[in-house]
Amino acid sequence: MGVFDLSVEGLPTELHGYTVDVRDRASIAAAVDALTAECGGIDILVNNAGIAAVGTVEENDDADWARVLDVNVTGIARVTTAALPWLRRSAHAAVVNVCSIAALNGLPRRALYSASKGAVLSLTFAMATDHVGEGIRVNAVSPGTVATEFVDRLLQTFDDPVAERAAMDARQAIGRMVTPREVADAIAFLASPRSSATTGTALEVDGGVTHLRVRN
Repeated sequence: MGVFDLSVEGLPTELHGYTVDVRDRASIAAAVDALTAECGGIDILVNNAGIAAVGTVEENDDADWARVLDVNVTGIARVTTAALPWLRRSAHAAVVNVCSIAALNGLPRRALYSASKGAVLSLTFAMATDHVGEGIRVNAVSPGTVATEFVDRLLQTFDDPVAERAAMDARQAIGRMVTPREVADAIAFLASPRSSATTGTALEVDGGVTHLRVRN
């Protein structure tokens, strides 16, 4: 299994790490060449690179918009483009894009981030349509708020991180944030032959926040 990231230090020994900047097509192409030379091909692509943004439309400037969309949306297009020649050769090719419940829910002060994830959702459906005839399945996973170091860093941008974390826990119907393992299990299912009839869909792993309205 290959991992593309800006930093690949500290990966488990069973993983092959390749330094990649998803904003740079040359960087992606070099990593794909190295991966396929070492592993022989690509059967599964998980587009997981993403960065956050906090603010209303008037609080994020043009540089913020360009940076987030470049990574969260165009980055998916770049990496998938580089992987497609190899995915076409696979007998069970699958692409999983990591989206977010922000694509379909109005979250406060997440205008830019939500716009980027809305684009990921639409891009998933378009890619699924374009490549279904080639035997390539394309789906998305839409997590709720996940308890990660990424969220911990985001919380530090708020005036009261403790109160904001409690609010993040409370807005899931299950009363807590989603775990990384729960998201990984959903991705593994969509990438596996067990979901061979599933393409062009978004699996919500959100503790019920999108559809459930529980009484407290």
